[in-house]
Amino acid sequence: MKSPRDAAPEAVRVAVAGASSLLGKELKLCLEESNFPTAEIRLLDEEIVAGTLTEAAGEPAVIETVDKDSFESVRIAFFTGSAGFSVRHAMQARHSGAVVIDLSGGMSPDPTAKSWIPSLDNMLPPPAAPDAPGEPQSLFLVPSAPADVAISMSAALAPLGLQRLALTFFQPASERGPQAVEELESQVVNLLSFQPISKAVFDAQIGFNMLPSYGAESAERLSDVRVRIVAEVQRYLAGRIPTPAIAIVQAPVFYSHTFSAYAEFLAPPDLQALADRFLASGLNVTAQDEDLPTNVSVVGEARPVVGPPECDPSIKTGVWLWGAADNLRNPATAAVAIAEKLLAS
Repeated sequence: MKSPRDAAPEAVRVAVAGASSLLGKELKLCLEESNFPTAEIRLLDEEIVAGTLTEAAGEPAVIETVDKDSFESVRIAFFTGSAGFSVRHAMQARHSGAVVIDLSGGMSPDPTAKSWIPSLDNMLPPPAAPDAPGEPQSLFLVPSAPADVAISMSAALAPLGLQRLALTFFQPASERGPQAVEELESQVVNLLSFQPISKAVFDAQIGFNMLPSYGAESAERLSDVRVRIVAEVQRYLAGRIPTPAIAIVQAPVFYSHTFSAYAEFLAPPDLQALADRFLASGLNVTAQDEDLPTNVSVVGEARPVVGPPECDPSIKTGVWLWGAADNLRNPATAAVAIAEKLLAS
């Protein structure tokens, strides 16, 4: 006879707010692939895309604009659109009784929000988040893929005598949305045919190019992206272990972050011990006889992938690492894992 703990969780109504975004589409796919117990997936987004026909759980579905009843009876609301969209509507979801899981970063200023990477729980549990007395936690933040990498690597290496950790992330165009993906594709085609290029998104040439910053007319600054990642990492580590140094470069690729990391220790480290710690932190590690991870090879991987650690040839206590993380699947999987843990609690 099954105990109540073994019973299947009750099907619940969820909302994907920002459903037309790349991250929203990935989140919906993760819900379907994970067999998450959804009674209904309600798709919501900005008015400009309302009425778009799509599908949810194999059935035709229409993306709706947010109104006063959008979050009625919704148990969990995932926010995957722009930060501004989350700011405008997340509180409405919470007031309707939904738990909000924010992947956009828009709700990060809320002091009651709890940042959470479930796969890291056994090594570095999420920091405690203050909440109103007697009220359950109703706002969770999912760190971005680069923040997840930096947090997980820091947690893994800190007990091994880590002196410093520096990471450089190579950002894909999809972090700026589908328009950025289209601009990169258009630039590549036009450059190969010696035609003028559009710079509407980046205000700079991204095709066949690496950017340390965007053009002056870009709606977003790359330096602001770096600030947000650093803030995510600092929030999660919460002074429990040192924060790594982080740099970011815009790369001419469509999907997935790649990253290069340098770690320095008090004494020459055992490379196998490093790999074991990464595995314990939830990161995937490739074997010595396998190809190193790339932005292409990690597409669809739920967790970041790290290559085998390599000793620095001139610094005995230094180690270099190369890795990659699917910038869409990584946070989407974490968000679903948070929802699953909430239903099971």
